[in-house]
Amino acid sequence: MGAKERFDLTGKTALVTGGSRGIGKGIAVALAEHGADVAIVYHSATPQAQQVADAIKKLGRKAWIFQQDLAKTTELHALADKVWAEAGKVDVLVNNAGIAYLERFNQIPYEHWRHTMAVNLDAPFFLSQRFAERMIAAGIRGRIINLSSKNGFVAEAGLAHYNATKGGLELLTQSLAIELGVHGITVNTIAPGCIETEIGGEFDIDVDKFLKYYYEHVPLEHRFGKVEECVGAVIYLASSAGSYTTGQHIIMDGGVLAEQVPRMQFMKPYSNTIKQGKQP
Repeated sequence: MGAKERFDLTGKTALVTGGSRGIGKGIAVALAEHGADVAIVYHSATPQAQQVADAIKKLGRKAWIFQQDLAKTTELHALADKVWAEAGKVDVLVNNAGIAYLERFNQIPYEHWRHTMAVNLDAPFFLSQRFAERMIAAGIRGRIINLSSKNGFVAEAGLAHYNATKGGLELLTQSLAIELGVHGITVNTIAPGCIETEIGGEFDIDVDKFLKYYYEHVPLEHRFGKVEECVGAVIYLASSAGSYTTGQHIIMDGGVLAEQVPRMQFMKPYSNTIKQGKQP
């Protein structure tokens, strides 16, 4: 099998939650570019969802859109059944949708705590539960890909509820990988850092000062990631190239988690050490 064939998704059907914008939109279109038919679930942005569907169809693939509030967890099995009935099957489930509020932990209202838990953790669980059952019954060696975050591994101030959901999603992913492995279904996470379209851009914060500080602490070119830099990992995990990868996470944060103490700005630049004949 050649390199192109290993990433070919022709004949596969994928579902992407939160597929009307941002990373979800990028994932949905990328899956179609590699041959998959794609269904997307969105909350309220109908025009944007339709635009994504139109883009998928222009690539010669089938597309479906489903409006659903993922916080209504008791409705998610029915949503899965509806998607399966209309699309015929689902080979790849991408649990991408997520929300966050920025607030000190003692000021988090019950409604925000429950809403964050419902969308970020409960929804991936209940959708995975139903789709996995259907994959097994249909003999599909499927893929479940959960969009986690670097916050699943290290915390940030003001995001206690968000941090908790992403940490939970990491262990949920490993649990499902263990139980579903016998059926040939892989379960993995993709954990982005700050991406240019990320929900954090909606926070009530001193944006200019925060961005300057954050950029200085991103080892890779002192910048945020781009949507197109997230989608490759999804294609890998969804395709035959990732068929022996399960219970794992792929972190895409520009190296933020690699650095224990920010020290580079206090060291001599590489050009000086090179002139002195020293190795960088």
